[in-house]
Amino acid sequence: MSRILVTGATGNVGKHVLSSLAGAGFAPRALVRDPGTASLPEGVEVAVGDLSSPRTLEPALRDVERVYLMWPGIPVEPRVIEMLAEHAERVVYLSTDVADLADDEQATSFHQDNERLIRNSGLSWTFVRAIDFATNTLAWADQIRQGLVRLPYGHASRSLIHERDIADVAVEALTAAGHEGRRYVITGPESITQAGLVQIIGEVVGREARWEDLPPETAREQLIAAWGNAAFVEARLRAWESFVDSPERVTDTVEQLLGRPARTFRSWVEEHADAFR
Repeated sequence: MSRILVTGATGNVGKHVLSSLAGAGFAPRALVRDPGTASLPEGVEVAVGDLSSPRTLEPALRDVERVYLMWPGIPVEPRVIEMLAEHAERVVYLSTDVADLADDEQATSFHQDNERLIRNSGLSWTFVRAIDFATNTLAWADQIRQGLVRLPYGHASRSLIHERDIADVAVEALTAAGHEGRRYVITGPESITQAGLVQIIGEVVGREARWEDLPPETAREQLIAAWGNAAFVEARLRAWESFVDSPERVTDTVEQLLGRPARTFRSWVEEHADAFR
């Protein structure tokens, strides 16, 4: 039986990757920094390690054949990719659709740099390029409780994806043949305006909730204060603005790979409704 290492094991996607692998009879090993605080499915082996410290990974990689790799928001560490190649045969890397939009050897971004390292490592690989997560709307929870979300570009249309769909695609790529060297762009099943997303949340949780457009210059200051990364804020604002006239794309990749449609945003809200109440 293949030993599969799951990084980001306690995260929104990783926890579902672990559960699905364990439930299907595979042997997942969870990479965690603090096992005392990690809540993991029964039967999952735990390995202590940190992607920011390659020397801690040797025990976690022992006897591993496949790796689900979710890179945290830290600088790229080439030695980690080298270690994966020394121990494992395959890696499924959770990337972003932005890498697909500029897919060439000269383009540079966080995920593109990681993809390039993986492609050049000798590993067999699959890149799961996910659109923005539906979980990102949890940042609106406090405003939803007040009945009003104030941000720019309410008419920007988004195709947010359920984290369990990302996990299901990752598990398929980890455990089935035919995914080597593939780049999968995965999205939700429909494109909905940001104002429409707020309306759906309100309908599900049973409270009035609406969107009010905030001037981008005002939002820029607030988001930089909240996120601490001016370049990322600028990129987000430009993307949202572009989605007003050109809705975020929708792919049928989830359905093609899994034989069922991607989960809707409404179904995601129904599962997470308590977070908005």
